[in-house]
Amino acid sequence: MLQAIKKRATHRSKIIEGQCKALQKAIDNESYCIDILTQSLAIQKSLASLNKLILENHMRTHVTDMLNSDDEKQHEKAIGELLRLYELHIVRGA
Repeated sequence: MLQAIKKRATHRSKIIEGQCKALQKAIDNESYCIDILTQSLAIQKSLASLNKLILENHMRTHVTDMLNSDDEKQHEKAIGELLRLYELHIVRGA
């Protein structure tokens, strides 16, 4: 993993951990529903940010290496992975 991205991803994951603890506390305390939903949506945004970092790392390292390879199977693997992620996003994001 690229060190700059790893540092940012680690920081983001710690933020998410804190947000999840706050969400659990809000649920336990039976906080106002809108406050719980707001916290949940903030976590989802943070997860999306983390996903973007991990995808960036993957594209800058693994995908680049696979596409620069002389092995056609590596090219197809890189393309297939990205297409599966796209499909997963479209199906789950809809």
